[in-house]
Order: sequence, then C-alpha cells, then structure tokens
Amino acid sequence: MCGDPAPTRRAGTGTGTGGADTGTDTEAGFDTGDRVEAAAEERAAEEASARDLAAQLGPTRPLADATRADIVVVPGYDEPELPVAEAALTVLRAAVARGARVVAVCTGVFALAASGALDGRTATTHWRYTDRLRALRPEVDVVENRLLVEDGPFVTSAGAGAGIDACLHVVRTDFGSSAADGVAKEVVSPALRHADEPQYSRVPAPGRANLRATREWAIAHVAEPLTVQRLADHSLLSRRTFVRRFTRETGLPPMRWLALQRLHHARRLLETSDWSIERVAGAAGFGSAANFRAFFRRELGITPSAYRGQFVEAEESLAGPGPAA
Repeated sequence: MCGDPAPTRRAGTGTGTGGADTGTDTEAGFDTGDRVEAAAEERAAEEASARDLAAQLGPTRPLADATRADIVVVPGYDEPELPVAEAALTVLRAAVARGARVVAVCTGVFALAASGALDGRTATTHWRYTDRLRALRPEVDVVENRLLVEDGPFVTSAGAGAGIDACLHVVRTDFGSSAADGVAKEVVSPALRHADEPQYSRVPAPGRANLRATREWAIAHVAEPLTVQRLADHSLLSRRTFVRRFTRETGLPPMRWLALQRLHHARRLLETSDWSIERVAGAAGFGSAANFRAFFRRELGITPSAYRGQFVEAEESLAGPGPAA
C-alpha cells in the first residue's frame, strides 16, 4: 500500500525485494508485487514542487485489490499521528481477516496499529517514533531499538533500511535462506541482519581498522569450536578490547553473533542437502545434535526436521503430480 503520492524510498522497499529473483517460479506465489492506492487525505497540488513529484511513486492497482493479497506491505509515511483514512483501515482489516501477512515498515506501523490488528501484540518502529507510537497506541507492546519484530502474521520494522530486512525475512521464511541471499545480492543489501540487532550502532572511528576480516574468517571456520579468545587472537586485540569493538560494530556480543551465523549456515544445509541432523549440527559448529535441536527450536519455534520438511513439501508442490500410472 502506498500513499497518493508516497515517497519512492519508502514505497519501493517491498517492491524492490519482491521483484528480485528468488530462484522459484512466479506461480509459487512470489511475484514483483503491485502498489495499491491508499486513501490518504488529499494534498493540495501546490504543496508539492516538481522536484518532489519526480521523486514519488504512485499506485499501480486500486486499493481494494489489497484485500486479495497474500502479503501486504505498509510503507512509512510522514505525520503518522494524523488519523488514517477509514478506507485504508477497512482494507487492512479485510486483508488480515482473510489471513494475509502484513509487513509494516517504519511509521507504517501506525496505520497497522490504527486498524486494531496489533492490539495485544508486540511491534517496533523507527526509534524517533517509539514514544509517539506508545502514547498513541497503548494497547500495543512497543519494543525499542530492534530492527524488526515478528508477532504472528505481522512483521514490523524500524526505518526504511530495516524494511529491506523485514522483506528479506519474509523471503527467507517462505523460500529459504538461499533465496533470501540471492535477493539480498540483487538489491545490494546485507544478506543477514538478525532481529536482535539494534537500530543504530556506533561506527568505527576513521583510521581505525574494523573487525570485518575476523568476522569473515569466523564464517569460513564456523564448523570449528570458536571461542571469544580465539576470535580476539585472530584480530590481534586483547579479549576485552575485541569484545568492546565487536559489540560496537555489530550491535551483538561475539558469541551471540556467531550463534546466529551458525544458524544461518544450518538452515541452508537443511534446505539444500540430505545430510543427517547430526552431520548438519557438526558442519554448523553446534557440537552435538541435541545442542543444535535445542537452539534451532528456541530461535525458530520449529525442529530442524520439521523445517526441512517444509521445503521438501514446497519442492514437491512446485514439481506437480507425476505421470499417470
């Protein structure tokens, strides 16, 4: 859904990730995505300069079409405290009632909250608007400084950049890590930023080497029993200095970051190989199948075997029925 008109940077978030190649047929249900008209309050033409109009994106489908969508993306917009047009709220409610998943980017969460869909649920938004959302919608549990939050069929994210993370999260959930990595490459975005990561982190001072080389080395050696000390040794820093710099650069403690990289690697193996759970656990550095199963279930709410089964079923569905006997 986009306003009339909507800022290109915000309204393009969902269509940018939706239009990239996931490596699956469009019949699987993942297409480029249409922008449907949102019934925002009319703006006087004289308020928009020619430069503004050139940088805006209009709808390609009528608003009512959103009620038939499987995924509805609500981009951010200016002045989110203003009342949302009832026509837009009606469409959102109808889409939710039908079972659609809704991704609300940045201040787009204000519109989703106004529909009542987030009552009693957890959500996030851009850090500048956290307090305003909490004051305006006390029935929503607003989480601060998170890239994205998923609660049931709703995914809410911080700023426009985090909207890409939210859409990649949807691709990863529906099509797997390999597809999400391909989309991330297409739109030139980091393939994996976890929901745990903060919205803002401190950038290394100019002239100070960052720890990118150590992170890349850790990913290449993810199957090995890595420790904070071993990572610090690779970076040629003391343990204390390494932990401080690593956390400042990534927003996560070293071992939490490493655990998420291992999870990402394990998901890809489950999706693309027929390896046993024990072999996947070892290749991803979890040490034992029991540790792997416990961590996987805690993070994703599903067992590794069930996760793999989802992709086997999807492949069989895409392949269609075999030849008649």
